[in-house]
Amino acid sequence: MITRRAHGGFTLIELVVVISIIGILAAVALPRYIDMQSRSRVAKLNAVYGAVRSAAALASAACRVDLAGLSSVPACTQEGGTVNMDGYAVTMRYGYPTADGSGIVTAAQINPQTDQLKILSGNPLVIQVQGAVDAVNCQITYQEPPGRGQAPAIAPPVTGGC
Repeated sequence: MITRRAHGGFTLIELVVVISIIGILAAVALPRYIDMQSRSRVAKLNAVYGAVRSAAALASAACRVDLAGLSSVPACTQEGGTVNMDGYAVTMRYGYPTADGSGIVTAAQINPQTDQLKILSGNPLVIQVQGAVDAVNCQITYQEPPGRGQAPAIAPPVTGGC
């Protein structure tokens, strides 16, 4: 008569094979996960760049409407003033948003806390992505126009350190 033995678990060889497979998968997946974080920071920076460019153009158009006398309450002048964008007063200089929190940051509706960005004041205004490997190499800059009839300098994203 043949007796059957009940299996109570896995053999040592089965456990070693499973652990080896898990180790190989982890070695392949971890670098891709780290690269995914970097790519997401680059994508965020590109989105902020697009938002800043669009906000500058829209604020300039709103200022030109004020200058043409088409607005009921003109507040934007050639030298400065404010423009109403979605209920927010955006400070202007030479027909474009200023390089500060009440200018381009308000126009682009950037919130440093929720967007995980670091904003360095000054002209040019620097916007960096938090969590970057090298913040100086993961940023965009916005410099307000130096004079009448000139556009702001919005530097393309620097993404080498994201």
